[in-house]
Amino acid sequence: MNDRIEQDWTAVCELDDIVPDTGVCALVKGTQVAVFHLAGEESTLYAIDNYDPHSQAAVLSRGIVGSLGERIVVASPIYKQHFDLRTGECLETPELSVSAYRVKVAGGKVWVAA
Repeated sequence: MNDRIEQDWTAVCELDDIVPDTGVCALVKGTQVAVFHLAGEESTLYAIDNYDPHSQAAVLSRGIVGSLGERIVVASPIYKQHFDLRTGECLETPELSVSAYRVKVAGGKVWVAA
């Protein structure tokens, strides 16, 4: 059973490779995933699809991270739609939401489950 759990996770980079409050793009099992490292009292990681369905470009990892009310979001760098980093929901156009992925740090590395 543990082998199956480990197969679901992919190491994408060292935690120190991601500048706090920014994102990076990683290829996880053939899918481009945007991984975000938010600094603060506790370091937090989020992962969503990198593909922006509005602009049809793989750019979400380059977006600006912030918050709208209680929601932690990334604004697409092209048309500025906001995607919830916890759920992948597009706040302006929910039918064009993206997938969210589990992410963790282990051994100093960032791991994404897809």
